[in-house]
Amino acid sequence: MTTEVTASATAENGATRDAWEGFEKGSWSEGIDVRDFIQRNYTPYAGDASFLAGATDKTLRLWDHLEENYLKEERKVRILDVDTDTPSDIDAFPAGYISEDDDVIVGLQTDSPLKRAMMPNGGWRMVAQAIKEAGKEVNPDVEKIFTHYRKTHNDAVFDIYTPRIRAARSSHIITGLPDAYGRGRIIGDYRRVALYGVDYLIEEKLKAKDAVADKPFSEHWARYREEHSEQIKALKKLKNMAQSYGFDISGPATNAHEAVQWTYFAYLASVKSQDGAAMSIGRLSAFLDIYFERDLKAGLIDETRAQELIDNMVMKLRITRFLRTTDYDQIFSGDPYWATWSDAGFGEDGRSLVTKTSFRLLQTLRNLGPAPEPNITIFWDERLPQGYKDFCALISITTSSIQYEADEQIRDHWGDDAAIACCVSPMRVGKQMQFFGARVNSAKALLYAINGGRDEMSGKQIVTGLPGIEGDGPLDFDEVWDKYEKMLDWVVGTYVEALNIIHYCHDRYAYEAIEMALHDSEIVRTMGCGIAGLSIVADSLSAIKYAKVTPVRDETGLVVDYVTEGDFPIYGNDDDRADDIAATVVHTIMAKIKAQPFYRDAIPTQSVLTITSNVVYGRATGSFPSGHQKGTPFSPGANPENGMDTHGMVASMLSVGKLDYNDALDGISLTNTITPQGLGRTLDERVSNLVGILDAGFVPEED
Repeated sequence: MTTEVTASATAENGATRDAWEGFEKGSWSEGIDVRDFIQRNYTPYAGDASFLAGATDKTLRLWDHLEENYLKEERKVRILDVDTDTPSDIDAFPAGYISEDDDVIVGLQTDSPLKRAMMPNGGWRMVAQAIKEAGKEVNPDVEKIFTHYRKTHNDAVFDIYTPRIRAARSSHIITGLPDAYGRGRIIGDYRRVALYGVDYLIEEKLKAKDAVADKPFSEHWARYREEHSEQIKALKKLKNMAQSYGFDISGPATNAHEAVQWTYFAYLASVKSQDGAAMSIGRLSAFLDIYFERDLKAGLIDETRAQELIDNMVMKLRITRFLRTTDYDQIFSGDPYWATWSDAGFGEDGRSLVTKTSFRLLQTLRNLGPAPEPNITIFWDERLPQGYKDFCALISITTSSIQYEADEQIRDHWGDDAAIACCVSPMRVGKQMQFFGARVNSAKALLYAINGGRDEMSGKQIVTGLPGIEGDGPLDFDEVWDKYEKMLDWVVGTYVEALNIIHYCHDRYAYEAIEMALHDSEIVRTMGCGIAGLSIVADSLSAIKYAKVTPVRDETGLVVDYVTEGDFPIYGNDDDRADDIAATVVHTIMAKIKAQPFYRDAIPTQSVLTITSNVVYGRATGSFPSGHQKGTPFSPGANPENGMDTHGMVASMLSVGKLDYNDALDGISLTNTITPQGLGRTLDERVSNLVGILDAGFVPEED
């Protein structure tokens, strides 16, 4: 049996209209294939920003109302309000609005702006703590349900954790694990709701579920059918939620307004039901631009209206909030949720994926002002249209609100419909998901190797059976490296075991039904592992190899400091001696990760990423041969050690570029800070120079 896609839908004026009128048909019109729809119908734009419109009066009134009545008050108290009675779900709350002007793109997580909702399926302890920290009282009936009758993800994880995992977690050699909050990093293909409507998506999920009905029982068979049932329920809840706002999303969107609204409803459903560490929205600009271009040509909208739709969608993304503890905020240096919106780059056919909506997205940073959310991420290539490159640079200089990724690397490995989950983690939208795994403290592991598994901060014996360095003489590089590799075997094995437990439990007790409903039925799963402290390890090993490093012990024999005499090459200065050590560390850890078994046959990947958590990791770690002092912040991601890169930004980019992307397919992060004045005297000079730096940093591999 085959299900035909129904493209007729009811437009805003009540008339029935062919939702796909004017679109070139293809495989997308015979089954779910959003990429094919985009490739056949989008219009690349090679011009400049002169066509853009400013914010409408309605947008500005709405934004001002939000600022004066909600955002300003929230900044005084951290958490403005919490619903303590209603466990959140896709359709758990009645419709909510910001004000009477809120009628362009509608939908709030709860019934009021910035009111946070409980998501106790992940774990009751964190919810209860966050409620109390917000100055609210826990509802005893809800508490009873989630402590007596309903097992949570967090309960399950700690039922299974082994003593060595608990020890590694408490000592912070493995840290930031998503064992008490939503794992995130799953990008639903929210565009599917606009292109196909919910009814067709439900029909396809029913077909997939019943396609295995006659197969013999197995654990995979049972889980497959159960998960599809949960996905279908979530899609029905999505329809209910949209209906509460007066929209019937059972069929495809018929115009640009509906395309934006339908897509946003799909995303809203995900943030109503999951509090993942990163809730990326995917790759939307070229998709939405197809609808804008069609309506612009038909005279149904003008540029002002097109910009208003994007402005209002972005406004909603800016006020997404999750109920989290102050400890969580410390790990992530604030309250981010990474609604990453990926844009630009090139298609596999060589056409630029820059559209006018790529410009409209950046224009929100001028119309509404700078903001960290959505996390706008540009897939950069030096061949991008010059007008777009200049506009990106201009917006970066004036707002500091854009991040950049290497398009060629992403496209070669993940295709041209990939998007970033969180900061640097790419995946094919709707065809792939990631089991998020935080990261191991690779720097602390070096200190454990030297100390034979004793924690340098507490003195506790965390790892047994791995003797450390004996004697008071200078450290020998080969001996240290041998012990470091053995310690990494223990650390990586413990780390992956914890990840497998976490994701097994998350699938059972906090399954992301709506996000997975917007995926293919058979998908690729990756396990996103990560490391922290790379630059400290590289510099410390360099010091041991090229200088003289003598350990300093306390009265118990624990090494607590180091005396380093002589010069040594520093990672981040385009010096192959140090940079090769860094690359070897990344390769070695990845090889050990690959040797582990993974839940649901996930493909292991690795990131070099600590954009926000480097402060917390540093606080839990001792002193190093490199000179890094106890308790001080790590440098972020793959950055050189703080203050140690002395040859400029391009040199640091070249050092990071020597890390093999195949060893870190989950992404490599380099954070640079430039004052606008450092780029030139005039704005034109600054724009030109920043474009030049970005071009130099993302040189294609063949060059």
